[in-house]
Amino acid sequence: MKQTILLSITLFSFLLSCNKSKPDSDMERWKQEIVNTEKEFSAMAKKEGISKAFLTFADDQAVIMRNNTLIIGKESLRSSFEKQDKGSGNVSLTWVPDFVDVSASGDLGYTYGKYEYSVTDSLGNVTLDSGIFHTVWKRQLDGSWRFVWD
Repeated sequence: MKQTILLSITLFSFLLSCNKSKPDSDMERWKQEIVNTEKEFSAMAKKEGISKAFLTFADDQAVIMRNNTLIIGKESLRSSFEKQDKGSGNVSLTWVPDFVDVSASGDLGYTYGKYEYSVTDSLGNVTLDSGIFHTVWKRQLDGSWRFVWD
């Protein structure tokens, strides 16, 4: 009887130790990957242009909402940027994530924070818009992160 109880306790302890949840270190690593991707995304927008950055970091099925209109898919996004780039003046977009979280499976994450968008016209007049952004990120097959919602 003692052996059965001892065996049952040992087996129960073993089963408890086989928890399949991901360690916190994985969650923190995934969050840092997303933050690093946000930083690369923002740096590219500043250095190489907003449209190039958005097209580089967009998933093929990405959706963005601009002026209360959904732009669905990377090709529609490309067309939208081509229309905007004509005569829009000197533009700048900067942002920094204030918060990041990631799913337990490590395949979806999201960020939010503050952005600033400015346009300088040909006379040097600056129009500034600021607000809050929210981005949903999806891990790609190659391990990289691309946004699916912005």
